[in-house]
Amino acid sequence: MSETPIPTRALGRSGLDVGAVGLGCMSFSPIYGDFEATAPDEVIGRALDLGVSLLDTADVYGPHTSEEVVGQAIAARRDEVVLATKFGIRPRIEGDKVVMDVDGSPAYCREAIDASLARLGVGHVDLYYLHRPDTSIPIEETVGAMAELVTAGKVRHLGLSEASPDTLRRAHATHPIAALQTEYSIWSRDIEGEILDTCRELGIGLVPYSPLGRGYLTGAIGSRDELAPGDFRRGQARFTDEALDANRSVVALVEEIAAAHGCTAGQVALAWVLAQGDDVVPIPGTKRVSYLEQNVGAAAVELTADDLARLDGVRVDVPRSADETWINRSTPPLAS
Repeated sequence: MSETPIPTRALGRSGLDVGAVGLGCMSFSPIYGDFEATAPDEVIGRALDLGVSLLDTADVYGPHTSEEVVGQAIAARRDEVVLATKFGIRPRIEGDKVVMDVDGSPAYCREAIDASLARLGVGHVDLYYLHRPDTSIPIEETVGAMAELVTAGKVRHLGLSEASPDTLRRAHATHPIAALQTEYSIWSRDIEGEILDTCRELGIGLVPYSPLGRGYLTGAIGSRDELAPGDFRRGQARFTDEALDANRSVVALVEEIAAAHGCTAGQVALAWVLAQGDDVVPIPGTKRVSYLEQNVGAAAVELTADDLARLDGVRVDVPRSADETWINRSTPPLAS
């Protein structure tokens, strides 16, 4: 593929410029299974070569594994990276289950950033997200504590993940919010309308995670049995065999458009997300250089007005379960 770096985009009105396609680093942990067979240094190094500057991780990925791996990979190239991480989810063992508690307390905010900086091996992060709003604590208190980290030089910009319009407004009034990270793809459109409108009104950039529909929109997942034994998608309603079959027409349309453009289904799915606005920077994750290069190539795919209209008309046929509709919920999922 061309070695010309991808274009940059501004995350809202924050002054933070990043490559048009970022890299989600949750894959550099056991969440999707088979992590030991990957080469994160190679993938991240190649991403930086191609102009992918926004690297997105979180303390809960692993937990801790992803931050450690990302820190090692960028050690010699820190000035090329817009480094984002998250806090606010605390995993604990309860019987034979892992329970994800939300903790947006100021005390934990201060504790979490120091631990993340140590694992990443850096003096600051460029974008620090609250992974999920803590409904037991006013958002003003959490964002106020995050703002103290900006003053201390440990954080450059603040972000939220899975926040409602009211939470965004209250947070932004406390300290400017640079980005909202939330799920957004052809088959996940919950944020269209009030949430997306609020972001644009306030000048908050949008960072979609799972822009490839957790891999489904690439056409590579035919049944749940194809997922690794430890893959968290095995427990999701959209990845039952019945749901996969019901949504086959969505993938068929994406593949049809891809064939017309001489590109991959995944590139069409990403190109659709990119076409939703210049303030949108998707962060597809991958463990493989070949898929990374395909994802970056999506920035050069120009969908026609007819393509976009057809894709805009797509709706998922199978409703998601409650644990997959996460905006401002007190019990979050592990992924994002």
